[in-house]
Amino acid sequence: MPMPIPPQLQIPVGATENGTITLDVAAGDHVHKYQKLAQLQMSAQGRTCIPVHAPTSGIVSAIEEAYVADHSQQKQVCIVLTTDGLDTPLPLEPPVDYKQLTCEELVTAIRRAGIVGMGGAGFPAADKIDAAAHQAVDLLIINAAECEPYISADEALIRERAEGVVTGAEILQRASSARRCVIAIESSKPDAIQALEQAIEAQSHISGSCELILVASKYPAGSEKQLIQSVSGIEIPSGQLPAQHGVLVHNVGSSYAVFQALAQGKPCISRITTLSGQALKTPKNFEALIGCSVEFLFDICGIDKSLSHKTVLGGSLMGLQLPSDNAAVGKTTNCLIAAGSAELAPSADIQACIRCGFCADACPVRLLPQQLLAFSKTANNSQLLKHGLMDCIECGACDYVCPSHIPLVSIYKDSKAAIEARQINHERSEVWQQRFQYHQYRIKKEKDRAPTRTKAVPAKKPVAESGEAGVSVSSNGDEQEFFSKEKASREIAAAVARVKARRAGSKTATSEQDKSK
Repeated sequence: MPMPIPPQLQIPVGATENGTITLDVAAGDHVHKYQKLAQLQMSAQGRTCIPVHAPTSGIVSAIEEAYVADHSQQKQVCIVLTTDGLDTPLPLEPPVDYKQLTCEELVTAIRRAGIVGMGGAGFPAADKIDAAAHQAVDLLIINAAECEPYISADEALIRERAEGVVTGAEILQRASSARRCVIAIESSKPDAIQALEQAIEAQSHISGSCELILVASKYPAGSEKQLIQSVSGIEIPSGQLPAQHGVLVHNVGSSYAVFQALAQGKPCISRITTLSGQALKTPKNFEALIGCSVEFLFDICGIDKSLSHKTVLGGSLMGLQLPSDNAAVGKTTNCLIAAGSAELAPSADIQACIRCGFCADACPVRLLPQQLLAFSKTANNSQLLKHGLMDCIECGACDYVCPSHIPLVSIYKDSKAAIEARQINHERSEVWQQRFQYHQYRIKKEKDRAPTRTKAVPAKKPVAESGEAGVSVSSNGDEQEFFSKEKASREIAAAVARVKARRAGSKTATSEQDKSK
């Protein structure tokens, strides 16, 4: 259901560490709904850019850093919009016939709308298509499998707007030139399945080539590589991308956002978000405006703060605790849990690993969690990489089954962060080393040039020998330095000659005295 307009929005633009932020508005400006406010450019070529649009009308009151309800866990630059309650929109571009557009034109329209992967990763949808442009895409998978407890945003979207999801899938298929398009959903969602079947049947009379595939309701079926293997049987090797094997995956929320952008001319200004938890009186799914606060959504659902223990972003297994309820909803905020004190309770005391092997049996990526734990404790980064730490999808299955209550995923996250930080420092060190070597090369080059300059100086030697004024006449600093050095050399030579003469004279006098004796 749609939400009321909040009195204030904190619209996330992005973190300055992730790229260059270009603002199109300033504090005090009045903006309209759908108006472009800023963009985050994540590459020097300008291809990876994420524009941000106003979800409603109002006045920009500030531009500041604030926490966002996403998995970055860092403050981002946000445009604070004081809403006027009028929701005055800009005129939208007229709907276009996407069937008449080229692949490049479709990708450009998707990029202008600011659409990202709404399943959690937040990677720009247009860039994902571009990355697969030089590959022959055989299969496009629309991921509608959300198997983690508490989350039902995608299911609610499909139940209410299945036709838009199917149309968006067809647009993505055309943009990526995929031969086949599949919508994958869990078999445990009968209402959503029925809505999709009806939408696909209705679209098939026009053009549609989408298929519906049911996958087992088993965690973590919604993970990208696991879903690809379930649907196609293709196993993506470690270190490789699905596009290298002719497969492209988009979230169902991204598919609907593409439909809005192409068929309705609307940029991405809202998303479906699940509000759940023991502390909420009426948990539900809202079409939340980008930038509204978590606290505002909880107040709509009627939060009992006496029961509220902590706020979790995401599901109960892969979710993380938010630092504050004032965090703003972003494009990847799919679920918010107001957990009670008896809900998602902290785990028991950590004990030593008993090497039971339950974690290895539960790992969907077939890693060896207890080996990774041992290497993490000793900070053995080479062995961590060799044993596939970077392939860990942080699903939390190993945490859930561990009888010793060891926070394995948290430990793996810290190890990943340490490895990434070390890699960044190594890259910076290489850059600094290159700069130092170039600096040394320039110094050597300047020294090598000095003898070449002095060879042409003897023609002006009479001027220098005429006195100190001859040196000051020259406007060349190198010649002045040469003449001053030459004068010093002459003075030293004269001093040495005097010392030699004095010594020779003393020796002669001594020999004459010896003869007289």
